[in-house]
Amino acid sequence: MAQGAKARPKRRAGRAPRRWLLRLAALLVLFGLAFAAWLWWDMRGWRPDPELYPEQGALVPAGPSPMRFETLKAIGATFIYLPLAQGPAAEAPGGFADRFASARKAGLKVGVVLPFDPCLGADAQSGVFAQMVPRDSGLLPPAIALEGLADACDPKVSDAAVESELMTLINQIELHAGKPVILKLAPAFEARHRTASALARDLWLARDRARPDYAGRPWLLWSANSARVTEAGTEPVEWVVVQK
Repeated sequence: MAQGAKARPKRRAGRAPRRWLLRLAALLVLFGLAFAAWLWWDMRGWRPDPELYPEQGALVPAGPSPMRFETLKAIGATFIYLPLAQGPAAEAPGGFADRFASARKAGLKVGVVLPFDPCLGADAQSGVFAQMVPRDSGLLPPAIALEGLADACDPKVSDAAVESELMTLINQIELHAGKPVILKLAPAFEARHRTASALARDLWLARDRARPDYAGRPWLLWSANSARVTEAGTEPVEWVVVQK
């Protein structure tokens, strides 16, 4: 090599591998975002295979937004459940009473879900149910939604008191309805109270897309899509299937 010639700069070892790692990480992030977007879009209208679950229906949200029950039936619902709203909203146009009548007129089997309030006594809650829900053997078994915990109750309510009031409420609702209740059991409530093993009632569990197993025993109803978008209304419905 001639004297005075400039030496070539040495390449930094590891620079090229780091570039490839950064590119790979960026591609993985983009793939993850694309998959999440696809999953979100797919879940808007997804429901379990009707051949595996031939009996499917919906839990219709409470509220004044119009709901076309004939359309729900046309897209595959054979039954619907209505959450029992309390107060003036229940009797308002488009409220619980109107939806109850419209769903039956559409030829759907109808059931009622009573949201359990752990801060409120059983008598007050069963009184609302008895006032709003007729004694009718043609109705589906009533469901009690067990979701909220007693942590925010004022005055404080012990877990033992919650469980005692729940058992009283179950007995009162079953006496009015003439059939056993279904327990719509959320994971947090089950983790706190172990209701699935304590009470021998049919279970209604929830998990988007994947079969739920948090109760430790078989279920009757599964909320498989918590927010299915349909042509029946502007609000999503909770899509529910029946275990064979």
